[in-house]
Amino acid sequence: MAFPLLLLTAPTGPPNEAHLLAELLARGVPRLHLRKPGWPAAQLEALIQALPPQFHQRLVLHGHPELVRRYRLGGLHLTTAGRRTATRRPALLPGQTLSTSFHSLTEISQHRRRYDYVFLSPIFDSISKEGYASAFDLSEVQAFLQRLAKRPGYRPAVLALGGIDNGNITAVQQAGFAGAAVLGSVWGSTDPVAAWQQVAQASAASQSFHTGS
Repeated sequence: MAFPLLLLTAPTGPPNEAHLLAELLARGVPRLHLRKPGWPAAQLEALIQALPPQFHQRLVLHGHPELVRRYRLGGLHLTTAGRRTATRRPALLPGQTLSTSFHSLTEISQHRRRYDYVFLSPIFDSISKEGYASAFDLSEVQAFLQRLAKRPGYRPAVLALGGIDNGNITAVQQAGFAGAAVLGSVWGSTDPVAAWQQVAQASAASQSFHTGS
């Protein structure tokens, strides 16, 4: 089974962000979360318009469901605040995904709204947020994910987020996560495209090794 590797934008991107995002998408980023806390809809819409339309189906917005529908994007991600205030499932078009973020195993166990996938973070100490340390033991997470896989009915796909880089992506896969998302290891680099490729190559190599292909 494929192990998807997603990318989140930095809250404040470089001046040439749209160009970099387009290049990253052209280099194979399968799903790009546009996470821009505090940005008004008009500013986020300008960024969407600056990206080639052929990539729109790979974009996920953190909020602004009206833009997700208008531009027929890949999906909507509910922030913690958005999840707590939502009284019903957001109206999305067929094929658009709904995701959210959790920060404890208990939250994943107790939530009832159906998501296509959820982030669990921070799995490792955050690279992008100073002082945002991991509170997880990977062996405990692995045992939890194994129990979750056996739960009858709805079982969300859990993706790892927080401190993911080419040096620990193998450990993430071995723990049983359905996928992972990267942020700081890419945007903290002087060459984000090369940094993305390093993580992607490490992920692919680890998958090939463990599947024997």
